[in-house]
Amino acid sequence: MKKVVIVILIIIAIIIIAILGINFYVVLSTKNRIISENYESNLEKADCILILGAGIWGDKPSPMLEDRLLQGIELYKQGFAPKIIMSGDHTREDYDEVNIMKNFAIEHGVPSEDIFMDHAGISTYDSMYRAKRIFGVNKMIVVTQKYHLYRALYVANSLDIDCYGIGADPRKYAGQIFREVREILARDKDFVKCIFKPASTYLGEAISLNGSGDITNDK
Repeated sequence: MKKVVIVILIIIAIIIIAILGINFYVVLSTKNRIISENYESNLEKADCILILGAGIWGDKPSPMLEDRLLQGIELYKQGFAPKIIMSGDHTREDYDEVNIMKNFAIEHGVPSEDIFMDHAGISTYDSMYRAKRIFGVNKMIVVTQKYHLYRALYVANSLDIDCYGIGADPRKYAGQIFREVREILARDKDFVKCIFKPASTYLGEAISLNGSGDITNDK
């Protein structure tokens, strides 16, 4: 019985070491692609700015999503990319992140034709996969909170997107400790996904960023 307990403890220890080791690798391999200060002089121009979806509160973005949108809009207005992709979950009629994101950007002065909506960005991996395969992105700036940037950048670069990240963290958010812990497991999951590179949950016809973003409108 004692040997069985020892074997179980060894297996648990190996699993924990593997989980933490992969997490550390994902963070370490992408931290140099996060531009945290003086991005005006350190950030290169890109094909587009990708803003990753988060929760919505009724017909308004959640605080986390609002901060991502404001940061992405600022980058657009400073000329770092000519187009914005709003990537979020709109796979159900009663839940629509991307139209709320686009409407917010329009209200803040971004022309509708410069805003593309990715209605099937249901996960970080899906958002990155579709940016490459559907929108044909080669060079991109991704905007989300810093704790999430490491995974987003790792997936993007694994899919051959030259990607840099800007964190949107002007305030503290409730439940952040839980998000940080959950993100460790999410990094491990997407690390494995990036080995096999499965297709996104939803695909579709290619959409050129050279045209108008209104082609992605559904309302």
